[in-house]
This record gives sequence, structure tokens and C-alpha cells, in this order.
Amino acid sequence: MLAPADSRVLQKLQTTPDPRYSLFVATIDAVREYWNRHIHDLEITQQPVGSRGFFDDLDQYHFEKLHHLLHLVDFDGWRGRRVVEVGCGAGVDLARFAKGGAEVTGIDLASSAIDLARANFEQQGLRGRFQVANGEQLPFADASFDLVYAHGVVQYTADPQRLVNECRRVLKPGGEAVFQVYNRISWLNALSKLMKVGLEHEDAPAILKFSIGEFRALLSGFREVRIVPERFPVKSRLHGGWKGALYNSVFVGTFNALPRPIVRRFGWHLLAFCKK
Repeated sequence: MLAPADSRVLQKLQTTPDPRYSLFVATIDAVREYWNRHIHDLEITQQPVGSRGFFDDLDQYHFEKLHHLLHLVDFDGWRGRRVVEVGCGAGVDLARFAKGGAEVTGIDLASSAIDLARANFEQQGLRGRFQVANGEQLPFADASFDLVYAHGVVQYTADPQRLVNECRRVLKPGGEAVFQVYNRISWLNALSKLMKVGLEHEDAPAILKFSIGEFRALLSGFREVRIVPERFPVKSRLHGGWKGALYNSVFVGTFNALPRPIVRRFGWHLLAFCKK
């Protein structure tokens, strides 16, 4: 049962464009069109699109930036079990599950992402199923998967509650889900406003930032929910000029020297580990 305050939060997220949550009214068509033109991290490599070097660069950059995933997510722990990634992009994370022996399926709203994910698996000799599909209407039967992985998807969808409900529906009883969203009360949100530097994909037709309480309310249908704030400053390859130099040479080291218990709640990412 949701507390009254949490119920009001969810109703607001679902029905009302509210600048406190950075929510814009969006249609699935608008979201699909945007993500067909904007796939995460493609700008960091000079390798030919679709080549092995291209995908190696994506993997290296992704896990350099999100190194916490390597100790928080058990990519090797799903051997012989069914894993689906909702919003798989170029298949960087999904390839880690496949290498660990999982039977993997990737879906994405953007056909361009699915094309890249297929090419990624072909380049690495990995097996997986891929399908263009809407995470708010998953094309799978109830209780189909042991793990649903949705990293960086909930905050960009037109109806986050519907997507979360669909992820829970396709999980087997006792199955697990991993979600990641942006933390509204974070160091990066504050720094972006202070330095007047836009956030990645800030122009997306739908973008949400959550407090921990709001995120927990969104996931209230799960039997168990553990939320971990993560994504603390690392040096950036994407920003140049004096702002980039100041960030890399001063801010990153200074912030990370602070005691982690003090700054943990301000991580840019909130990861949720859920059980059905």
C-alpha cells in the first residue's frame, strides 16, 4: 500500500507536466524518433561504425564511466537463465550477460539501436535475440524471464509506471529486476546548473529525475527493493575548454576525496535491485 504522499507523487508523474520532475509530455513516436537519432556514447569512438574496434571502444568507455556496474551487477551469475534487457541500445551491457552464459534477449524502441546490438553480437560471436519493441508493451508472456535489466530507460519513457509494471509482469515469481534512473538531488544536477552545461540527452522528449522516495514509490509493486546511489565524478572525455579542464583537474579529485558516507546520497544514478 502506497503512503498518501507517494500516491500523489506517482499521480503527478503519470498525469501532469511538472518542472520539478523535468517531465515533458511525450508520445511514444516522439521518443522513438529521438532515440533513433541519439544512441548513447557513439561520439566517443572514431572507429568505423559496426566494426569490432567500434564496439570495443563503446564497451571500454561505458564501463570506465560506469565502473560501479562491474561490482554491483552480477553479469556472470545468470548462466542458463533467461535475461531480457529493456532498452538495450548497442548491446554493451547485454553482451556481458551473454558472455556469462545467460540466454539473452534485447529490445529497444529504436530500430537503429537494434541494428547495432545485432552487429555487436555478430562481431563477438555471441548469441542473442533482438526485437524492436516498446517497453511499455512488452511482447512477452507473463513470467518469461529470470532477470529484467533496464538501465537508463525509465527516465526517458513516456509512462514510467507502465514500463515498470510490464517489467514486473514478464518476470518469473522470485525473479529479479535492475533499474537505473537519474537522481534529482545529485552532484551532477547541481554542477550542471552552476556551470551552465547541459546534461546528456537533456533535449529528449521525456526525461525524469527522481528522489529516492519517488523511485521507491514507482517500484512499490516489487516484494523487495534495494536502492543504491552511484555514479560519482570521473574524468570526462567529452567536455573540453576551461570548464572541462577545471572539472577533470580539480572537481573530480576534490569530490572523490570527500568521505563517501557523506556524499553517497548525491550520486547521479540511482540503481534499484528488485525481487518479484
